[in-house]
This record gives sequence, C-alpha cells and structure tokens, in this order.
Amino acid sequence: MLRTLSPWLACLLAVSPAVLRAQDSKDKKEAKPGAASPQAAQADIDEGYAEIELLTRALETVRQNYVDPAKVTYPKLMAAALRGMLAGLDPHSQFLSPEVFQQMKQSTEATYEGVGITIAPEPGGLSIVSVREDGPAARAGVMPGDRVIKLGNSFTEKLGYQESINLLRGKPGETLTLSIHRPATRGTLEFSIIREVIRQETLRDALLLEDALTNGAKIGYARLVQFNATSPTELADALDRLEDQGMSAFIFDLRNNPGGLLNAAVEILGEFLPPNTTVVTTEGRPDRENPPPLRTPARQRRARAYPVIVLVNHDSASASELVAGALQDLGRAVIVGTTTFGKGSVQSIIPSDRGTAIRLTIARYFTPSHKMIHGVGITPNLIATLTPEEEKRLFETFRDRALAKPDPSGLVKLGDRQLERAITALKGILAYKAQPAKK
Repeated sequence: MLRTLSPWLACLLAVSPAVLRAQDSKDKKEAKPGAASPQAAQADIDEGYAEIELLTRALETVRQNYVDPAKVTYPKLMAAALRGMLAGLDPHSQFLSPEVFQQMKQSTEATYEGVGITIAPEPGGLSIVSVREDGPAARAGVMPGDRVIKLGNSFTEKLGYQESINLLRGKPGETLTLSIHRPATRGTLEFSIIREVIRQETLRDALLLEDALTNGAKIGYARLVQFNATSPTELADALDRLEDQGMSAFIFDLRNNPGGLLNAAVEILGEFLPPNTTVVTTEGRPDRENPPPLRTPARQRRARAYPVIVLVNHDSASASELVAGALQDLGRAVIVGTTTFGKGSVQSIIPSDRGTAIRLTIARYFTPSHKMIHGVGITPNLIATLTPEEEKRLFETFRDRALAKPDPSGLVKLGDRQLERAITALKGILAYKAQPAKK
C-alpha cells in the first residue's frame, strides 16, 4: 500500500499547478499565431498535473517498497527517471551525470585522453563513425562502421551515449577492453587498447595529386578528419600553399568525418563562398521564433574560384553534411560518393546547480534551399560506391599514411574508385572551361 508522500514530493505536487500555469503564461506570450486556445491550454495543464502526480506516486511507491533500499534513494531514482525521459525522445537527448558532464566539457580542447574513436547512437547500440588514423584504436585494428557491443564489462545497449564516451576516455596508460561486431565480415572481435593523449589535428594529405592520376592537371587534394577550432586556419593555409603551386581544381575529402564545431564548418564554407552568404538555417518548435540563419564570414582571405569536388560517404556526419549540402545547394561544388549519415539536429546543454546537465534536441539544421539533413543525409550528385573490402583497404592506407610522412605516389596505387571518379569529373569540368567561347 502507498504510504504518505514524503514532504519533498508533497511539496512538488502542491506547487505543480502554479508552475504549470506560469509556464503556460510564458508559452502564450511566445506562441505564434494559431497557437492553442486558452481552453485547450487549461486542459493541457490539468493533464500535465495528473501525469506529474502519477510519476511522483510511482517514485514514492518504488522508494518505500523496493527490496534494496540502497538503490532507491531520491537522487538515484530521479537520475534514472530523467535518463529514461530523455532517452525516450531521441538518441541525442540525454541526462548527464556530473562525471559525464565534466568529461563532455573537456571534449572540445586541443587534446583529449582516450582511444581515438568517434561513436554515434543507433538503434540497439553504438556505431563507430570514425577512427583517428594515428590513434591507439586504429593501430589495434578497429574500423569505421564497426558496432560497439561492450565497453569493458558494460553492454552498450544499456549505456547512454555520453556514458559510453565517458568510458572510452580515461587516464593515459589505462587499458580499455572493446568488443565490436563487424558487419562487413559478420564477425565479433575484442580489442585491448591502451588510452593515450590524442592531439586533434584535423587536416591530412594536403597535396597536389600525382600526374599519373590527373594526366597533368594540377588537382589539389586534402582530407579533413574532424571540424575543430583550428580546422579553418589549417585548410586556408593548405589552400594558399596549393594555389601557389598552381592548383587549378580541388578535391575536399570529408569521408568518415563525424563533424564537430558548427562555427568551424561555417568558416570553412567561407573559403569557397562569397562573404555573408547564408549557408545554414535552423528550425525549432513551431511555437518559437527561429534564430537567424548562419552566414559565411564578412571577410575572405582569398577568392577561390576554381572547381571543387567534395567526397562523402555513409560516415560523413553533422558538420560534414552541412558543408557538403551548402556547397551543393549553391552550385559551388559537385558531391561525389554515397549518401551521408543524416545527423542534422541541434542539441543544447542545459546545466543544473547540482553539476548535472540535460542534453536536449531543440532544433534541426537545413541547407540553404531548405533540404532537411536529419534522418535523410546528403545525396551526392555522382554516386560512387566502395565494397567493404575496398573501404577497409582505404582506411588502412590512410592510417599508415597518418603514422608516416605522406607519399603522394601512394594515392596512385590505392585504387580509390571514389577519388578516381572525382578526378574524372574535375578533368571534364576543366576541359569544358578551357574551350573557347562561341561567338
């Protein structure tokens, strides 16, 4: 039988109607034309109060009757309730414990401690979106596209996204046991990986491609493995250098790039698009005013008018998709590869005074022509696919190149059919531009 509610819960129930009415009043002020009538809003208030009462009574029932009292303290029950509430919304909304929140705040620093993989939530677990080519996980044999089954002794289907990230990171020298399923081979593998301090350099293989690939055309190439604070400067410096060497076209490789900082993506778009160009719009709830669109910087280092191709694949996500989608929409680049991951939602971190936080999806991103990215991805102009074995060989080659000084001739021997498709397209564009104008 349900006992008397604790003073804390009784207080919650006592003030709930007032809180809900205050929130309803705030919503009315912010609501757009066509919002619900006052009668409908009042019905929502009553229903909300009844549901909160149900929640608090269930919580108190569990606290007073569960067999193990140590597991049903108020802090533990409320944390579990919040985790369940947010996990039911979408894979990216979560309740963050103090430890996880602190770890997340450190993730944008120039270095971090971990094994060098980026994960993304998916139904039933986690997918490895990218693997740092010079990191310990890559050296152990972990591949992009692997599905994480266990982190240590914990099954990922029972862990939250941020909790999983927290387990991946740790003190340098500590060992992480990682169990994965590899769809390409349908095999299950286990790795023991020693955590390291990983530096977040982002641009790789910035060079002019060998004549054996381009038939003499001066085509530049660079891979961006992540978007962080230094990425725009790294890319701009590389483009300057390649232009000074006579580059007439450029291939921007965003394959297996999981994304990163939004402002870095916008700055990078400014290298290829005119100043103050709208590149991203954001839309949230229909009863809220949307923020202004994001535009490229007001100043541009150099005007870069040569043809550009962007390489993408199924693991190009988030900021990679924003860049590819904007350049495609505005006719500035041809996109080559396979349809991208489809992560185009906006998360806001809302901290509490207890050291916890809520990570909540508040909006979705759209390309300049208002194409939705989330759950859809960016479809390339030219489809070019690789077999699982070709993708494995490509990753291993880039991993080996990241651990040694890049050899331009190595790309000739790679047999990268997506890169070759991009080169063929660029040679056609350059040949067309070289034709004399008809009188």
